[in-house]
Amino acid sequence: MATTDLMNRALAAAADSDAPLTVELVHELIEPGELSEPLGISEVSELLDISAHTLRYYERCGLIEVARDGLDHRSYDNVAIRRLVFLTRMRLSGMPMRDLQHYVELVDGGEHTVPERLDMLVEHRDTVRRRIRELQLSLVATEYKIARYGGTTGP
Repeated sequence: MATTDLMNRALAAAADSDAPLTVELVHELIEPGELSEPLGISEVSELLDISAHTLRYYERCGLIEVARDGLDHRSYDNVAIRRLVFLTRMRLSGMPMRDLQHYVELVDGGEHTVPERLDMLVEHRDTVRRRIRELQLSLVATEYKIARYGGTTGP
């Protein structure tokens, strides 16, 4: 399932139940046992709706380590795919590559780095929330102009 499909499922589930988007909702949608065997780069590319070039770039930047099969082809397991889902969500939300690299270094550094990881994620969350407010104001301005030109605005 492509990342876009996953987000569409999450949004549809929240809309159907009038429930807010929560971490629990995302956990329900991603079943850890969903992957029965490791995937190749083209399959992961399709699954996450990102290019193979991006996957190789993430590997070169040290964001992800990927096992190799007997033919030296990349072999993505559940752990790698979960990390990639996280990385793609963080990139989509505007987290810079240098921050992602630092975050991954911290994760790989062990449990004693949890406080610093938490600080990074709280700061990023606050940045995302501010950006959402900015986008909501932009939407209001757009809807105002639509109404001024005689159009109708939707929910």
